[in-house]
Amino acid sequence: MSAGPTGPASATRRRPRRPTAPDGFVVVDKPAGWTSHDVVARTRGLAGTRKVGHAGTLDPMATGVLVLGVGKATRLLTYVVGADKDYDATIRLGVTTNTDDAEGETTATQGAAGVTDAGLRAAVTRLTGDIMQVPTTVSAIKVDGERAYARARAGKDVELAARPVTVSRFDVLATRDGVADGVPVLDLDVRVTVSSGTYVRALARDLGAALGAGGHLTALRRTRVGGYGLDMARTLDAMEAQADQDGTLATLPLADAARGVLPVRDVDEAEARALGFGQWIAPSGRSGVMAAIDPAGGLVALVEDTRRKGEDLAKPVLVTR
Repeated sequence: MSAGPTGPASATRRRPRRPTAPDGFVVVDKPAGWTSHDVVARTRGLAGTRKVGHAGTLDPMATGVLVLGVGKATRLLTYVVGADKDYDATIRLGVTTNTDDAEGETTATQGAAGVTDAGLRAAVTRLTGDIMQVPTTVSAIKVDGERAYARARAGKDVELAARPVTVSRFDVLATRDGVADGVPVLDLDVRVTVSSGTYVRALARDLGAALGAGGHLTALRRTRVGGYGLDMARTLDAMEAQADQDGTLATLPLADAARGVLPVRDVDEAEARALGFGQWIAPSGRSGVMAAIDPAGGLVALVEDTRRKGEDLAKPVLVTR
């Protein structure tokens, strides 16, 4: 007797694999309730390849810009991770949670009745600029080989060291008085620009602590990562509709992807050919990694000026051809 179908995932019902998407970036408008890994998994199906990665996670409650790399573009993601970011958020003062956001359990209800406009302005000013920030306890930072969030959920002590971050913008756009479970609260709509490694949840926590009211994050939307903003982002449903219509998921070409996060160096045909073979070329005279673009507009390599045997040259850090 032959075996019958084993369920919905049987070969007879499995959707044919899609054509592999071109190497490049996909900028996703992540929906609430999805993990970054969920988005990667969905995009792998749409792109017809498992070679998909992301440039920095977003919490499940958060929405907005999530940059994904497809194919060779996954090798560029490390340069996106370090880019600065913009967020729109809502901070609730008066209540503290164990996760510094609305998904955690309430640990204190100090109330926000004593918060004044002057006190709020002063506290925001102190949290703007170059500051030392202790990451949130439920972060992905490793402590003794374990993720901090895993230790916290297991009831273990989590002590994280403060680290330098930059909050180049911290604007309070609107305030709203309210009551939550009988506690007077103050909701703040804020817009921040922060360096890589900054936790907006920790900003909410520290703002509340500075005001003696406690605080946590109730909404978070990432509006920009480096050169990639919401104007470039697509929802997962829009991505699927486009892939269904065109047959292949559209991506941002490698050269355009690199332009969004790195300075550009135009190279001639001879230099492009040399870089394609991993050879060094004349220096650019600029510090840092640059995207080498050939005369046809394609990304050849990432290059960086380096001194070798007493001579300044541009070294191919990553060859994409």
